[in-house]
Amino acid sequence: MDKSSVLLRKDKQLSLNERFRIEEIIEKLKQYRPIQYILGEADFYGLKFNVNENVLIPRQETEELVEQVLKGLPPTEPLHSRGRKYTILDIGTGSGCIAVTLAKYLPDAEIYALDISEKALDVAMQNAIKNQVNVHFFQFDILKDDPFLYPDLSFDCIVSNPPYITLNEKASMDKNVLLYEPYQALFVPQDNPLLFYDRIACFSVNRLEKGGLLFLEINPLYSQAIANTLEDIQFKNVKIMKDISGKERIIIAKDE
Repeated sequence: MDKSSVLLRKDKQLSLNERFRIEEIIEKLKQYRPIQYILGEADFYGLKFNVNENVLIPRQETEELVEQVLKGLPPTEPLHSRGRKYTILDIGTGSGCIAVTLAKYLPDAEIYALDISEKALDVAMQNAIKNQVNVHFFQFDILKDDPFLYPDLSFDCIVSNPPYITLNEKASMDKNVLLYEPYQALFVPQDNPLLFYDRIACFSVNRLEKGGLLFLEINPLYSQAIANTLEDIQFKNVKIMKDISGKERIIIAKDE
């Protein structure tokens, strides 16, 4: 209920089932289980998403990434005049929050999304149905050199929020994240913090249309190193952007 409903219905008596459910939720919260996993749902960019322990809980920083994608793409009219649909790829889609949201707000675009986890893709597909959008989901490991599923397809935009937390940062993280959210979607080796950015950059150089855009959510500790990597392999106009907390969180680059 919203706040006004709570005030208007303050005399409402809870049923035994409702009381039991609240007690059950409280016990799970005491065990540091995230409320989104308890309820099975999370809010993201005005939409509702199913979530479970196979996917990361969508975060505000990633909403800001989506906002930058929507702001950074060409106006709608040039997209229509291209003679084909604007193509976007989401690498490491998880719950599908990025891909599904872009599909919702860019109905004329063709959205593709990949992930290494079959269980994560199951959740992402549920969320596409839940939000009534069409996204092409497929299983693919971006770290391997396997043939890409769409060998002739190039993209106008590639976006990714890859794993980027190093093991040294675990000590400062909350228990609800460490105990429940998928390790594979969070952490990178301590000795190779740019692992995913290096691979995504090389992949994007070969898969982006000329003038295509790359959007990345990043670890603020390595923002300049990631920017340098992109510049070294032909990306231009590399911009580091701060999030609402003032941390360097997003990089936008153009493939020339």
